[in-house]
Parts: sequence; structure tokens; C-alpha cells
Amino acid sequence: MLSAKSLFREILGDDESFRLFCSVAAAGEAQGGWENARIAALVPESERALAPKIARHGADEDKHGRIFQALLTKRGLTPVPVPPDTDYTMLLERRGIGLAHSRLRQDEPLTVRDIVVYLAHSRVTEQRAAEQMRLLCTVFADHPEIGRAVRVIARDEDNHLAYTHEELLRLAAAGHGRFIRDTLRACARAETRVHRDVSLAVMARTGRILGWSRARSAVLAAGIHALYAYERLGGLRRMTTLRMPERRDALGGPAAHAPEAA
Repeated sequence: MLSAKSLFREILGDDESFRLFCSVAAAGEAQGGWENARIAALVPESERALAPKIARHGADEDKHGRIFQALLTKRGLTPVPVPPDTDYTMLLERRGIGLAHSRLRQDEPLTVRDIVVYLAHSRVTEQRAAEQMRLLCTVFADHPEIGRAVRVIARDEDNHLAYTHEELLRLAAAGHGRFIRDTLRACARAETRVHRDVSLAVMARTGRILGWSRARSAVLAAGIHALYAYERLGGLRRMTTLRMPERRDALGGPAAHAPEAA
């Protein structure tokens, strides 16, 4: 039977598929940590109050990368190079989503519009991350090997999503509403395409590792395409709307140090 639970448990049960999953996840989180650290260092003077929150966001992403590395180490595994067609963060950058790495490597302060671009990109990608971690929590929250790691990361992703909502609403009230709406829509459209392509690439590689039949791979690919069609037809609203979160100032404190969470 094809279900999220059975698929994830099959991936978890095989060292090579688990190795690919954790390697891709760790690399993406580490990249996010670097990006947020650079943005925190380049925040314009008018938005300096945001810098500690952006730095906290980056510290969380670094922590998640360490958690995935620790999961590999516990099994005696080492990371594998991330295949280019599964590199979610770099594929988004190539589509012009978020702030370009070439810009972040400069020492010139960002503008307020740059901060809007960063927050809109984060709002869209954190929506995806939060949803994926909630799904993993339903499957693995009590799992003895990865349960704690899943719970820690899921909590952080919910905080990141709440933070982006709150800060974008603040900037919308300051007169940036139209630019925020346009940027959110552009980010969401690009993210759905990249998510589809990365999902297909990861599924194909995982299928080869686990020896899936052509029929099974075709069914899973059809499901990925169906999700993409749903998102294009109306599912993007969950990524582009803004609402004040129940938890305010979600990134207002220091990052929790939990590399041992795995």
C-alpha cells in the first residue's frame, strides 16, 4: 500500500536511501544557515532590530544541519554529495528567488526592499518546510531513532513561519504591501515548480536505490504531478496570504543549542 507512512518507513529502513535523504536535508539547512547569517550582517540601519531575529533563524538552520549529520553518524554513515537536480536552495536561486549569493557575498548593506524579498522567500519556503515536518511528525514523532529530531525541527519551522508572517505584516503596514504581494506570488509560483522537480529527482534516485518497479515509480510521479497541479490551480493561497500568528515575536530569544537532539 502506498502511503506517506509506508514510504518514509521504507526510506528510513535502508541505509543508502536514508543517507541520501539526510544528506540532501543537511546540505539545504546548512545553506540556509549561511544565507541568514549573511543577511543578518547586512541588514540596513532602519531595520537593525531585525538582525538578531534573522541571526536566530540562521542559527536554527545550522542546528538542523547538525541534527541530520548526527542522524547519519549514529548509523555509521557519511554524507553523500548532493545531486544538482535535488538541490532545492540552489535551484530556487537560479530562478531568481530570494537574494542572490553574489549579492550576499558583498559587504554593501541591503535595502528595505531586499529585506522584503528575503522575508517573502522565507515565508514561502518555510510554509513548505513546516508542512513537511508536520507530516514527518505524524509518522515519526515517537520513533526511537529520529522522533526527537523531528519534533525539534518541526517546532523551529513553525516559529520561522510565524516570524515571517509577523514581519511581512509590519512592513505591509509601513507601505510595502503591493511589493510584498507581488513578491510572494512570484516566489510561490517558482517554488512549486522547483519543489515538483526536486521531488521527482529525489523519488527517481530513491526508487533506484530501493528497487521500485516502474509501475510504483509511475504512481508516485503521478502523485507529485497531481500535487503540483493542485497548487497551481489554487493551493498557492496558503503560501501567499498573511495573517498575524498566535505566537508573536517567535524568534525574539536566543537560539536553542540542540545538536544532540538526534
